[in-house]
Amino acid sequence: MSQALQAGSPVKRRRALMGLLDADGWSWASVKALVWFLIFIVLLAYIPDRAYYFTVNRTIDLGLLAWSPVNFCPPENQTLPCPAPAGAVIPWEPSPAELALPGPRTAGAVAQVGTTLLYIGGSDGSAATSTTFEANVATGNFSAWTKGPDLPEARSDAAAVVIGTTVYLIGGAGPDGAAVDTIWTLTYDQDTRTFGAWTAVDGLALPAPRSGPSAVAVSDGLLVAGGLGPDGKAQATVWKATLNTKGALGALGEQSALLDPVAHASMAQVGDFVWLWGGTNAGGPSGGVQRGDIGIPKTDMEPALNAPPVPLQLLRWAISDGANLPEARTSAAGFAANGTLYVVGGDDGTGPQQELFWTVPSATGSLADWKQLDQTDLPAAGSKGASAIVTGSSVFVIGGTSVDGVQPGSVRANLAPQEPFFQAGLVGVVVPALRIDGEVGQQLGYLSAAGVGTMNAVILILVGWAYAHPATVRGWIDRRRGKRP
Repeated sequence: MSQALQAGSPVKRRRALMGLLDADGWSWASVKALVWFLIFIVLLAYIPDRAYYFTVNRTIDLGLLAWSPVNFCPPENQTLPCPAPAGAVIPWEPSPAELALPGPRTAGAVAQVGTTLLYIGGSDGSAATSTTFEANVATGNFSAWTKGPDLPEARSDAAAVVIGTTVYLIGGAGPDGAAVDTIWTLTYDQDTRTFGAWTAVDGLALPAPRSGPSAVAVSDGLLVAGGLGPDGKAQATVWKATLNTKGALGALGEQSALLDPVAHASMAQVGDFVWLWGGTNAGGPSGGVQRGDIGIPKTDMEPALNAPPVPLQLLRWAISDGANLPEARTSAAGFAANGTLYVVGGDDGTGPQQELFWTVPSATGSLADWKQLDQTDLPAAGSKGASAIVTGSSVFVIGGTSVDGVQPGSVRANLAPQEPFFQAGLVGVVVPALRIDGEVGQQLGYLSAAGVGTMNAVILILVGWAYAHPATVRGWIDRRRGKRP
């Protein structure tokens, strides 16, 4: 006799994540929509973008690199760490003997107008000189020096500023070693492609004599700070000359004074701030850093209609012990490039030094710290009284006094160490790319991006058609496997 089977337990339907990702729910539909949105972005935007930069860049990032434990740098970086710290320079290389100055010089001024490099005045070790030497830097390195127009009188420890095609030689020490108040100009004639003669501008002179002043060009004129006065003491004065509508400088007017009087300091503008670092103060060589805020003074009055623009002013100075140089330096070759401040060599009170220090100011005007690498220091002889000039991606330190005496030569460093050509990060990788330069590279990059984008769009269309016709796709798959319908 047959016996009826007992009723079984009903099969429980599993609910993913307590129903949050049920197949027919809004949550699962939203997740799928987000995934497809990301797929569209990757296929139609990210990958074509990478295809373009793979064509024109030296390297290409794939994914999010994050921290990279594996790095390989090109040999051009020489002995720098890999990757190189921000602001680092490729180790210095001495220029060949044929590129030396015609005579030893220290405490001279350097300037560049167009592709012409000038070394102005300076001392030969015994007295100030009136010579000007010219070299061409069109090729990235400079040519052999030739004689340029002589100064009206010997000068050393002067500051040089370039505005347009005119060089301004400011202050300095005269033939007797005393501070002077002169400002001389030298203008490049673009028609004849030659310089005229050094001349004094009527009504344009320093309000008081200064030797070893610091100067920098700003958008509407120039600033002159510090220097040694007639009494041989470091001064705190800051003066500014403003360009008029014809491009001529007006008389120098007084600005906010330095908090620490210095001479032979380095000076540069980065963003909205003017930086003054190193130099000699009342106590001798200094490692102090002073930051000046430059801008337009605030006023409650409305400007008059068609009123001339208000000139920039040095509003205030600030100092902080945490921003100071690691060591005192005066008569150093200081410069700024790519938003970074540098100081090369100089004297700490014991003689010429060889270290290169650098720091990267933040947008708010703060300094984290000064960096130094043994690989980027000058040769062991060191240098003080040398002059630095940035041209293109290179910086030259010319002349100066080493432990062997006044030098005529120069050294050169590249300011743009290359990034690693291969990096393996936690969630990404950097790999070598084609780097096709110029207009040809850009056009090929556009073609690569367009081709990859078109191919990915076709793939998305085919995927969409497959989802819309599941039975047809399943039948095609079964036939490929040899199954009968």
